[in-house]
Amino acid sequence: MSATVCTGMLFVASPILLMYQQYGALSMTISIVLLIVVGIFVNGPYALITTSVSAELGQHSSLEGNANALATVTAIIDGTGSIGAAVGPLLAGLISTAGWQYVFHMLIAADIIAMVLLGRLVFKEFAALRRASHRIRIE
Repeated sequence: MSATVCTGMLFVASPILLMYQQYGALSMTISIVLLIVVGIFVNGPYALITTSVSAELGQHSSLEGNANALATVTAIIDGTGSIGAAVGPLLAGLISTAGWQYVFHMLIAADIIAMVLLGRLVFKEFAALRRASHRIRIE
């Protein structure tokens, strides 16, 4: 269910980013509260992906119990996250010259791309839930 939780959090993050864009400048308190909420819903999926999702992928049957597989999968996920952490501020700096609203649109687009990429795992999780629910018999 990790991918489903991540996708749900990213789905909630997009409207909160729009709220931060609209209302973040009203007061320091509103800005702090919205920034904390945005941080939870944006960084939460990243933390979940780098821990439980990488552990699930490392235990996949196609890896046949390879001891180095989990470390390799985790390194790939962390490396990809590091690339995003390096490219994100670069893009924000370039885009902010046109207006900060476009930076928020870029962040929302990144959330949508992440949700699309997680979509396949979400479908697999729901399919596994359906299969498991058919096996349960109550007599």
